[in-house]
Amino acid sequence: MEQGDIVLEVKNLSVSFDGRTVVDNVSYTLRRGHTLGIVGESGSGKSVSNLAIMGLLPKNATVSGRIELRTENGELRTENGERESESVDLLALDEKRMQGVRGRRVAMIFQEPMTSLNPVQKCGAQVVEMLRLHEDVDYDEARRRTIELFMEVLLPRPEKIFDSYPFEISGGQKQRVMIAMALICEPDVIIADEPTTALDVTVQKTILELLRDLQRSRNIAVIFITHDLGVIAQIADDIAVMYHGKIVEQGDANDILHHPQHPYTQGLLACRPPMDSRPRHLPTVEEFMGAESGEGGVESEERKTESGMRKTESGEPLLSVRNLDVTYALEKNIFGKPLKQLKAVDGISFDVYRGETLGLVGESGCGKTTLGRAIMRLVDSSSGSITFDGRRLDTLSQREMRSLRPRIQIIFQDPYSSLNPRMTVGQTISEPLRVHQRDGRLSQSEIRRKVVDLMERVGLDAGWFDRYPHEFSGGQRQRICIARALNLNPDLVICDESVSALDVSVQAQVLNLLNELKEHFGYTYIFISHDLSVVHFISDRIMVMQSGRLVELGDADALFENPQQEYTRKLLDAIPRI
Repeated sequence: MEQGDIVLEVKNLSVSFDGRTVVDNVSYTLRRGHTLGIVGESGSGKSVSNLAIMGLLPKNATVSGRIELRTENGELRTENGERESESVDLLALDEKRMQGVRGRRVAMIFQEPMTSLNPVQKCGAQVVEMLRLHEDVDYDEARRRTIELFMEVLLPRPEKIFDSYPFEISGGQKQRVMIAMALICEPDVIIADEPTTALDVTVQKTILELLRDLQRSRNIAVIFITHDLGVIAQIADDIAVMYHGKIVEQGDANDILHHPQHPYTQGLLACRPPMDSRPRHLPTVEEFMGAESGEGGVESEERKTESGMRKTESGEPLLSVRNLDVTYALEKNIFGKPLKQLKAVDGISFDVYRGETLGLVGESGCGKTTLGRAIMRLVDSSSGSITFDGRRLDTLSQREMRSLRPRIQIIFQDPYSSLNPRMTVGQTISEPLRVHQRDGRLSQSEIRRKVVDLMERVGLDAGWFDRYPHEFSGGQRQRICIARALNLNPDLVICDESVSALDVSVQAQVLNLLNELKEHFGYTYIFISHDLSVVHFISDRIMVMQSGRLVELGDADALFENPQQEYTRKLLDAIPRI
C-alpha cells in the first residue's frame, strides 16, 4: 500500500451507553503515512470513538456504523490464519478475530504509561509478550527485536531498560516503551491517545518528533488524540474537531489552525495562554460558543508584573528560603548508613512576598515538587532554613508545625487521586475545617453554610454538596481541591502542577479562578509547573530549576522576553506553537 492510500475509513459511527449518545454519526478517513489529529475536550467522544476501532468498549456500549480496515497486501489474516477481503468491518468481527487485529494491524498508545504498563512486570517482558502473542518467534528472537526497537525509539541503555520495572524509569522513557509496544508488530495504524499530556514540554517535543520520524520511516497511519491544538500543529496533516460527540469541523491542518470556522475551534485556539502577551482574563470556550463572532467575552486588557515587583522592593517577605538542601539516600548498607545519595534540592535561596505569584518551572526530576513539599515540611530538609512570616519552619516540632498548617495549603496535581472516592464533596471540603478548628467547634449547619459559600465562590453548584468525586469532570474535581485548600483562608497556597492534567479550556477556567481569588482575597501562590506559557500567564516572577538548582529568577515578562540562561531558552523553545 502506497503513501496516501486509504488504510482506515470510519463511516457514520455512533456509540451510546444505556441510551445516552456519546459519539454521534462520526465519519473520517485515514491515509497511510498521514496523521489525523482528533481534537476536543474531555467528554467530546474522541477517545470513545477510537476505543470502538480497537474493540475495547465495555459491554453496555451500543455501536452502529462501519469501521473499514484495509491492508497492504489486499488481505487480512486473522490469528488462526483465515483470510479476509481487501477491507474488513472491524465492528463485525467477534472477539477472537479482533484479537488478530488488535496490536497487530491496529495498535494504541495510551495516555498514562504508568497505569498502562504492568507495574510488576519488567518493561522488556511486556513488549516481548505482545510480539509472541501475534508472531511465532522464540524468546531470544523476541528479545533481540525488542532491544533493537528500544534503540529505534531512542531509549538510553536499552538492555538495562529491558530488565527494568516501569517505576524505575522516567515518564518520558515509559512513554517510549509504550511506543515500542505499539510498533513491535509493525501495524498499519497507530492510535495515540493523549500520549504527551502528562509530560514536560521538552519531553513532549522529543516524543512528537519521535512519532513523526517513526511514522515517516515506517509509512504508518496515525490517529493522534489531544485537547491541545498547539500539540496538533506539530504533528497533524489533517484535523477533526469533536464537540459533544460530533465532528464540528475537519480538513487540512493549516486551514483549520489559521482559519477556523466553528466557534468551538476558535475557542480552543483562543484559550491557550498566549506567548506574546499576558491578558488579565483568558478566553474560555463557553464565551465563544455563546457569541456569534469569535471575540465574544474576550478581554484584551493586559496584565503587567509591576505590582508584583513593587512588593519585592519593600516590606518583609512572607516566605524566605535560604541555602535549602534536600537529600535522599539511594542506597544504604546493612546498618542504615547511606552509601549513595541524591541531592534533589541543592542550595536553593529565594523569597516570596505577600500577594504575589511566584512561578516555579523545570522538567520532571528537577526538584520543584520536592521543594514545595519541603516548604510544607512534608519532606525533611538536610540543611538550610525556611522562614514563614518570621518563624523558622525547619526547626519546629510536629506539634508546632500542625498549628501552622492551616496557613500553608497545597493543591495537588491530580484531582482524581487527591480526592477520597468515599467522601462526598461536602465532607471533602469541610474536612480541613473539622481537623483544624481553633475557636470552639462549629455546628453542622455552620460548617455546611461555610462550605456551600466556598463551593459557590469557586464555581461549584451548592446542590452538589452530597455528590461523590466520580460524578464530576476533571475541571470540577480540581475546583473541589481548590475549595478544600482555601477553606482555612491560608496565607500561602502551593499549586503543584494543578492544571497540567486538564483540558486547555478547563485550564483557562481554573487559571482565571486562581487569579480572581488572588485579587479578591490577597492569596499568595507558589505555582509549580513544567509549562512556561501557563506560568508566564499567572506569575509575577518566575524561578527556573534544573537538577535541584536555581538556574534563573526574575520578572515574568522580562524572563520570557529575554531569558539569560540556555536552559530557560530550551524550555521556551519547546512550547508548542501554532
